[in-house]
Amino acid sequence: MSTAFEPLLTIDDLAAMPDDGNRYEIIEGELLVSRSPSLTHQSVSINLVLVLTGYLSQSPIGRIWTTPGVILSEFSAVIPDLAFVSNERLSQIASSERITGPPDLMIEIVSPGAENERRDRIAKRQLYGRYGVREYWVVDPIKRRIEVFCLDGQALNLRAAYSEQDELTSSVLPGFACKVEMILRS
Repeated sequence: MSTAFEPLLTIDDLAAMPDDGNRYEIIEGELLVSRSPSLTHQSVSINLVLVLTGYLSQSPIGRIWTTPGVILSEFSAVIPDLAFVSNERLSQIASSERITGPPDLMIEIVSPGAENERRDRIAKRQLYGRYGVREYWVVDPIKRRIEVFCLDGQALNLRAAYSEQDELTSSVLPGFACKVEMILRS
């Protein structure tokens, strides 16, 4: 009896995907496809950009991008909602058209649906930990909360879960503080 193995996809296969409005990512060789984000998702993304660019204008410690291509390995390339890279690492991993290594901070905004939850809360959290992302935020507009995971070895462990009335802080953004309600408003 023989077992059939599905071939692993690579970043070269990802580059060949059609430009059809879908977002294509690969995690450990497995293709993931998602549609364009909802208006709520986009509102939360804009709020995050405004808050984080405001912080970075006062504390210019790095750069933030929305939906950048992030290549972690030949078999893993993702498009997080936001990614932050510190000034110390910019020339190492963000000197071309894609980020080629683990950003300091990755942010995902959860879209409705069990598959989206699984991808952001389990698959991406495990992947980001394995490759050394220092901090990971899971922003959930439906549950009205933000979970912050911090790197411990090769795992991202929950540091805090913030609700709307709480003030969000970050271990990779010194002095950063923001009311969660400012991020989750639509």
